[in-house]
Amino acid sequence: MSPVLQVSKVTKAFEKLVAVDSLSLEVNSGEVLGLLGVNGAGKTTVMNMILGLTIPNEGSITVFGKDLQKHRIDILKRTNFCTTYANLPSNLKVWQNLRVFAGLYGIRNPGEKINELLELLEIAHLRNSITGRLSAGEGTRVNLAKALLNDPELLLLDEPTASLDPDIADKVRKLVLRLKQESAPAILYTSHNMRDIEEVCDRILFLHQGKILASGTAEDIKNRFAGKDLDEVFIKVARNEIEALHL
Repeated sequence: MSPVLQVSKVTKAFEKLVAVDSLSLEVNSGEVLGLLGVNGAGKTTVMNMILGLTIPNEGSITVFGKDLQKHRIDILKRTNFCTTYANLPSNLKVWQNLRVFAGLYGIRNPGEKINELLELLEIAHLRNSITGRLSAGEGTRVNLAKALLNDPELLLLDEPTASLDPDIADKVRKLVLRLKQESAPAILYTSHNMRDIEEVCDRILFLHQGKILASGTAEDIKNRFAGKDLDEVFIKVARNEIEALHL
């Protein structure tokens, strides 16, 4: 069976800055692939290229066996994303925002689906709240509800627990694992929370300066860089203490 997502030797440069350098990755149905790296490592640029928001200078991206540039609209109907770096329209109520996106995705019985997601994410009490007045954590959960409206086969999660307290972050991790078991989407997951990465991801790509520094399970990466945990490895990379081990 071919991967849901296949990125092949993709490079993206912004003038003289090479943000992503000949990167290749694959994600299969029912798999969570973690992208790990310090700020500026290229994680968000990779996400933006997969969404078609940024065009690579070189390489190709294939989703559901289709070329992204030629079939972007069809692909995005089966894809969704959640990021802490993009806010939903602030002047709409929560249910109005979700209703707009349900319409864009052609969701049948949108009211029922919205209610289901609000209950799932424990924000049903916020359905009539103005989105722009929500706390950061509440806004993140509304964004997650948006990301699940169309039962995506490819789900991109860019730091989905960044604004959440430990209790809600734990619930989000359990939700991701539940989605993996029940509907088996391919999930690309970025986070600076090492607990997220260890608990949720099947495999990890550790990016550094736009390239893959290491790949494998959390245990593989800890063993390779002699770290007692991913936090220690992350700090070593951030301080360039293991830059010599670049692949």
